[in-house]
Amino acid sequence: MARSRQRRGVGKAGWWWTCGAAVVSFCYFFPVLWIILTAFKTHNDALAIPPKFLFTPTLENFVGVFSRAYIKGQAAVDTGFDLFFFNSVFIAGSSVIVALILGTLAAYGFSRYPLKGNDTYLFIILTTRMLPPIVVIIPIFLMFRVSGLSGTYLGIILLYAAFNLPFAVWMMKSFFDELSPDVEDAARVDGSSDRRVFFKICLPQVKAGLAATAVFGLILTWNEFLFALLLTGVETRTVPVAMAQTIGGDIGVRWGLLAAIETLFLIPVIVVVFLLQNHLLRGVTFGTIKR
Repeated sequence: MARSRQRRGVGKAGWWWTCGAAVVSFCYFFPVLWIILTAFKTHNDALAIPPKFLFTPTLENFVGVFSRAYIKGQAAVDTGFDLFFFNSVFIAGSSVIVALILGTLAAYGFSRYPLKGNDTYLFIILTTRMLPPIVVIIPIFLMFRVSGLSGTYLGIILLYAAFNLPFAVWMMKSFFDELSPDVEDAARVDGSSDRRVFFKICLPQVKAGLAATAVFGLILTWNEFLFALLLTGVETRTVPVAMAQTIGGDIGVRWGLLAAIETLFLIPVIVVVFLLQNHLLRGVTFGTIKR
């Protein structure tokens, strides 16, 4: 009897905690939900006061993202979303891949072949992430102008990769530190080279770390605005900059069109996180649970 009462008490407490977590989660998700709802509203419904929760959905905003035609008497807005979306995918994907490759190699070196003063070197690498980006924007802007990298894909990709590299090194080093070196030593005894040990033994065991590092690096790069605003040109502009430049003008802010762009902009990150969710969950909890 006592156990059954205790279980009922725990069950009721669990339901209360679940309801509380659901309410908090809904509060955090509501702004995103409101953006998605606004993307399906007409111009008048988007500006309605009080806000409309029940409305007739329309796809005219999504059509307007990819079309330059007039929509129900409203002036056409050339969003250029196809080019800017390609730029965001190409720049973010390339910079994350470069940072992940270099960061993984460096992390393995720091983990398996530590140098004298290893902690000092790692701290120096980490300090590059401590300063806010706006502090270094002037020297970086001058460097880009002198070197001719301003407005190019190569320049912004290298810059994003440089900013993601410290995070990748520290993240991947923690995963390599958790691996037992006994298997690697046994493989070397059997004649395997260091390269084969790295690619065939170590790398498959840190797939969760690669996924977690890639996702966090992608999110940081995908949403970056300041460097993209100052260091990209018309042909290399990313979606965050393009969204900021759609605000204003003679016809005012077309909130439905802006919400449609934001909704489409959310899809790639959601898809990547969904596809890597199993590795991501293991990645963020690696080392916290001993098997």
